[in-house]
Amino acid sequence: MTLIIALAGLILIIDQLSKYYVQRLILPGQSVPVLKNIFHLTHIHNTGAAFGLLRHQTAFLILISTLSVILILFLQRKFFQRYPNWTSSIGLILGGATGNLIDRVRFGYVVDFLDFSLYGHHWPAFNLADSAITAGVIILCWKMLRRDSRKKSGISNFRD
Repeated sequence: MTLIIALAGLILIIDQLSKYYVQRLILPGQSVPVLKNIFHLTHIHNTGAAFGLLRHQTAFLILISTLSVILILFLQRKFFQRYPNWTSSIGLILGGATGNLIDRVRFGYVVDFLDFSLYGHHWPAFNLADSAITAGVIILCWKMLRRDSRKKSGISNFRD
């Protein structure tokens, strides 16, 4: 088993456990303040993608998520082994994508619950799978940019 699959599995377990507890302890639509006016746990059923885009397009989102997971699994054996420093980012993305895919298939929506506001500005609720995907994409972009800049400057390391 590769490190990508192991990390993805860990992310998947943490994501699904967090959603399970939110569903058991907080009613849909209910909000529990953790830090008043800053951070709440709010049980949301999101039928769309990030920021609620593509609402009620469950079949399309399942298709896109499934294709993404299959592509990552296909590439992880042949391509990502050439770039071992990308393991963490790919594992985070795969784990998060799989966690949200499971929700869509089981419920027809994704369970979101991390709800932040600051100085009257509210960020749409999200979950740990979303956080893993976002972190994975940021890390991957940073590593790709770093690799590209090192390559242009003549300090190329193919494994970065």
